[in-house]
Amino acid sequence: MIAITEQINPDTEDIDLQNGTEIARMINREDQKVALAIARILPEIGSAIDIIAEKMRSGGRMAYFGSGTSGRIGILDASEMPPTYGVNEDMIQGYISGGEKAVRYAVENAEDREDFAQKDFAAFNPAAGDVVVAISASGNPNYTLKILQLAHEKKILSVAVTSNPDAKFKSYADIFLCAEVGPEVIAGSSRMKSGTAQKMIVNMLSTGAMVRLGKTYRNYMIDVQVHNQKLYQRAINYISQIADVDSQTAENALKTAENVKTACVMLVRKCSKQQAEELLLHNEGILRRII
Repeated sequence: MIAITEQINPDTEDIDLQNGTEIARMINREDQKVALAIARILPEIGSAIDIIAEKMRSGGRMAYFGSGTSGRIGILDASEMPPTYGVNEDMIQGYISGGEKAVRYAVENAEDREDFAQKDFAAFNPAAGDVVVAISASGNPNYTLKILQLAHEKKILSVAVTSNPDAKFKSYADIFLCAEVGPEVIAGSSRMKSGTAQKMIVNMLSTGAMVRLGKTYRNYMIDVQVHNQKLYQRAINYISQIADVDSQTAENALKTAENVKTACVMLVRKCSKQQAEELLLHNEGILRRII
């Protein structure tokens, strides 16, 4: 059976006869199917979020593994977690078959290499409380298949993200997340709808876990790392809005507290930095419990 990612899409068979606007229209019509496909598996994604958050609450880590586009998507998501949510860079990691070179250049046979999978799995070195996420449009390459086999053997919680309901790695995954987006606009070009679906799903997994861990207050990014002027101003705005104070008061609190969350507690609870930090520590860093 031909994997769905390799099948011909009858709705775009004449794409090579179209002008730029019609090509864009065809792609856009297909892209609209992605969100609908993901909507059908939201309960499964939600369960994965809750389990991942629980693992992380106990000190667990998560790593994405993939080849080509899938590997780059995992690395992209993992790299955004420390500045966005203030987590340690080891907490969410990304691996791509073929190593760093494959991030920028195609290493075409890398997806077939079980030894690459063994090397990357060993580099992550998962413990019982960690999570392994394998990403693959077809779910058939040896790299991701071997990753899930290793996770299964070591009894590490595993999640598979794919667009193929008949993916070979399905039997090794504890949680199977399959967004059936249908054949690609260009047959076999899984960087398109399948890649979009993968990005949306991993965004949900990581963001959902961070929210469950108290890394947000309402929808404010309160554990943001203030490393540049844009983020500094964002932090002041958050403090001002959450604590209902003017910008200068918010900035003064930020300078003292050195982070958004502590500053908010200081202002709302009218306490010292030390008292604010103790309140956060006793409430697992969840601001909703304090203010």
